[in-house]
Amino acid sequence: MKSAQKPPKAYRLFVETYPKLGRAWELSSEAGQDGPLDEKTIRLVKTAVAIGALREGALHSSVRKALAAGVSKEEIEQVVALAAGTLGFPATVAVFCWVQDVLAKPIGKK
Repeated sequence: MKSAQKPPKAYRLFVETYPKLGRAWELSSEAGQDGPLDEKTIRLVKTAVAIGALREGALHSSVRKALAAGVSKEEIEQVVALAAGTLGFPATVAVFCWVQDVLAKPIGKK
């Protein structure tokens, strides 16, 4: 379940600098995908987790991967709206802006 897009430059540099951590991260990611959820559902859940953790970089990555997996803009935005009751208004507006950072760019552009 890999994205067709290249990871961001900072990620690639980190993995080049720390290849063992890169391999460990890859194994951890693969192990978490074992189970009954389909790719689209996995991407929505990972997006929700990034939203709840208020991790901007992880959210950017999750949105890119969700779009590549066929998740629609509207589905991603619904996940943001669902988080509002838990996160509160200011955090949800921040998350909305982070999602728009990715949705506003054509797929494949950096």
